[in-house]
Amino acid sequence: MEEKQLSGILNGAVPGEPVKKDENSRRGNWGNQIEFVLTSVGYAVGLGNVWRFPYLCYRNGGGAFMLPYFIMLVFCGIPLFFLELSFGQFASQGCLGVWKISPMFKGVGYGMMVVSTYIGIYYNVVICIAFYYFFMSMTNLLPWTYCNNPWNTPDCSGVLGSSPRFNASLANATTSLVAAASEVVNRTKRTSPSEEYWKHYVLNISDDIGNFGEVRLPILGCLAVSWFVVFLCLIKGVKSSGKVVYFTATFPYLVLTILFIRGITLDGAINGIKFYLTPQWQKVLDAKVWGDAASQIFYSLGCAWGGLITMASYNKFHNNCFRDSIIISVTNCATSVYAGFVIFSILGFMAHNLNVPVSEVADHGPGLAFVAYPEALTLLPISPLWSLLFFFMLILLGLGTQFCLLETLVTAVVDEIGTDWIIRNKTVVTLSVAVVGFLLGVPLTTQVRLYVIIKMNYFKDVEMMLGFPPPLFFKVCWRFISPLIISFILIFTVIQYKPIKYNNYVYPGWSLAIGFSMALSSVVCIPIYALYKISRSPGATFRERLKFACMADPKWGPALQEHRTGRYAPMASEDTVEARPLKEKEELKDEEKERKDEISLTIQGSNGSTNTHNHPNPSA
Repeated sequence: MEEKQLSGILNGAVPGEPVKKDENSRRGNWGNQIEFVLTSVGYAVGLGNVWRFPYLCYRNGGGAFMLPYFIMLVFCGIPLFFLELSFGQFASQGCLGVWKISPMFKGVGYGMMVVSTYIGIYYNVVICIAFYYFFMSMTNLLPWTYCNNPWNTPDCSGVLGSSPRFNASLANATTSLVAAASEVVNRTKRTSPSEEYWKHYVLNISDDIGNFGEVRLPILGCLAVSWFVVFLCLIKGVKSSGKVVYFTATFPYLVLTILFIRGITLDGAINGIKFYLTPQWQKVLDAKVWGDAASQIFYSLGCAWGGLITMASYNKFHNNCFRDSIIISVTNCATSVYAGFVIFSILGFMAHNLNVPVSEVADHGPGLAFVAYPEALTLLPISPLWSLLFFFMLILLGLGTQFCLLETLVTAVVDEIGTDWIIRNKTVVTLSVAVVGFLLGVPLTTQVRLYVIIKMNYFKDVEMMLGFPPPLFFKVCWRFISPLIISFILIFTVIQYKPIKYNNYVYPGWSLAIGFSMALSSVVCIPIYALYKISRSPGATFRERLKFACMADPKWGPALQEHRTGRYAPMASEDTVEARPLKEKEELKDEEKERKDEISLTIQGSNGSTNTHNHPNPSA
């Protein structure tokens, strides 16, 4: 008793009160529900909110883009977000284990792992570049401010002109600024110092995708730092990452707010915000706008990557994941809109100083994060401070998503093997995945890297878990609306496909073939595993095997015995049989045999058989 009290005190419990324990002591649970919500917000709110949404908004009609964006959120984003959360929470399993509900589709889980692997490798390279810019901002003068550096070309023309002398007066600097702006307007071609710093110094990009060049050691070092930070934050799984997210998921909002306040006080900021919000309603009739809105919802919420299922699998069984899905989805999209105000206030200021339209300074992807925005930062007073804040925000946004991507892979491996040893040594699995991810990311630190960077029963399950059935709206979306939207995105993407190019460089055919192979590698997991499962299922005909392969695994259901009630009530397992009297053991075994016979009869029924007297062994 004294030992238990001492243990309770060491774990932060109040003497005399029961110690808080995980509901699932084998896998563990979130420390509290706030940790899950913050982790999911950090997973959904990422780099795409800062650089992809604002660009898509201005390109697709400004404020008019909000209409298809929020329609896609309501009819596709939130329903699928809720579906994935409920899947993981109900079964307390990762993206592989949940497919016990229909084993033939386990290939979907493997596809999720493939997608998470690709994105995790790419994402950490972007984070490492943000680390690099963060370290380079620790100086009195940002290195991409002027054009008088060894890596600059004759085409370089900075907003601030040439590097001012130390004794230059403020008036001279202002004159230099006006002269430089005039020069920029009169030039037919301008390359900014930030763009040349990005291309010729940070990337030092090669002339062809087949020419890897040398490994950029500073970037490689930052990649190692990035993976090491991710590993440290996940060293104890959700127990450690759940504490880290209190900072990583909330601090970016503080930085965004600071940058927003600073941005709206700059000259020309209002022009950028007007450009961002002014609706061009004629573009709503363009199918491409709706395709971009749907793809952004998927890209931003992280659906079908396995992360949502994984994070929810550490929830307690009766947690209200319906409420969580609404909160997280709305927070994610609201963050995108908020980030747009921040970005376009700065771009408006930049356009004002360059005396050019906002449309000519806006960019997307890495170009916005590592070219346009860094250049705007050089125009602000105490520019290194703002640069540090901006890139620190990018790092935290990236890490929030990266935590979940890595945990998705680790949890899938641990749950699939499921032995006591691997559960106790989950840290070893985490380290192994991090090391492999780092090694696979090394090619992306070479001079070629930018080329590469470029059902009804379940409704009852949800009611059993939450205490209320899914609203009718979600049932309709799961069955009809969401699948139609996804099909639309797929067809539209194929119709609108254009050959990939970077600036004037057109990718060779062999590199496009590799790209398509990577894209298909996650999809082919589904038919390959389905055919494998059908071939291993009992049945005399293909139809019988197909039906058996689609049936829920006997192990499907809540992970803990205390939650396996109703149709999930325990049957005669080895452990329960041994613990009961002889007569009860025989009764339970008979019940189990009857259930197996029912499955066999169902298979026979699917083949039109009317023989109900023979009960063949379903494993024959």
